[in-house]
Amino acid sequence: AGFIGGNFVRHLFDKYPKYHIVVLDALTYAGTIDNLPVDLNRNPDPRFEFWYGNVRNAELMAEVVSKVDVVFHFAAESHVTRSIHDNLLFYETDVIGTQVVANAVLQNRNRIERFVHISTSEVYGTAEKRLMDEEHPLKPRSPYASAKCGADRLVYSYYTTYKLPIVIVRPFNNFGPRQHLEKVVPRFITSCILDEPLTVHGDGRAARDWLYVKDHCEFLDRLLHVDIGKVAGEVINVGTAESLSVVDLAKIIPARMGIKKPKLATIPNRPGQVDRHTADIRKARRLLGWEPGTSFEKAIDETIEWYTKNQLWWEKQLWMRSIPITDETGKRMLH
Repeated sequence: AGFIGGNFVRHLFDKYPKYHIVVLDALTYAGTIDNLPVDLNRNPDPRFEFWYGNVRNAELMAEVVSKVDVVFHFAAESHVTRSIHDNLLFYETDVIGTQVVANAVLQNRNRIERFVHISTSEVYGTAEKRLMDEEHPLKPRSPYASAKCGADRLVYSYYTTYKLPIVIVRPFNNFGPRQHLEKVVPRFITSCILDEPLTVHGDGRAARDWLYVKDHCEFLDRLLHVDIGKVAGEVINVGTAESLSVVDLAKIIPARMGIKKPKLATIPNRPGQVDRHTADIRKARRLLGWEPGTSFEKAIDETIEWYTKNQLWWEKQLWMRSIPITDETGKRMLH
């Protein structure tokens, strides 16, 4: 019921009317039943089943996994800055939770046709070459990245040890509708709507590969339907093979919203900052015939339109945009 998972569930629900979808979510601050395709209170649907629970609950996970034949594991604490503020929760959810999910798949191996683990490009650290392929060294630079790196390698070990039908996906920076305001794209868009300064870390030159979440859903759709023998045991990047700096983003978004001279505010760089991420997506093209189908400009425009029309969805998150952290000198600041 979070951002990427919620968008993917909607994608499946709308496109495949014969599929039965089971969702488990702990409904933390970043997850909400408002992200789901079904109104659980007013209009339940027999095709859709929701379980409220935590991935660390082994008994519960075994029961839920026993009901399905495919598992997509999105559940994770996912914000770099928040991991600096509260790193224990990230290891509990991202590592231990993943181990519990993997064990549930192992217990139900006779019925699970594929297990797709959603990792992250953050496991790579800063780009050491122009395009980061799946063999790029893993050098995570934050508690979040290292927790996801541990989960990534743990899942791979279940493929090599138990020969489970596992695929690991490493998405680059996603954006789109229903993303929490702690992330930079919705934070910039909503700051423009509210006529606030756009806050940039450091000089803003940190660059990312910005992937529209709807293109990510199309990628996962292909991964769901490809012959599992073609992708089992594989790690696959999903991105655009292009990167854009945060300071450029802080110019583009206001311009697309008709703001000629945006107000910018700067704060010190975030500890563990990654300088640049740019995906090499040749493997996704080769194995799945996939590449992103939406231009960055169209994706940004659609995202702006969604946040403009859905203020009631995001305004209750405003107080969570800033997080207190301590830098390497011991200084406390809001990021």
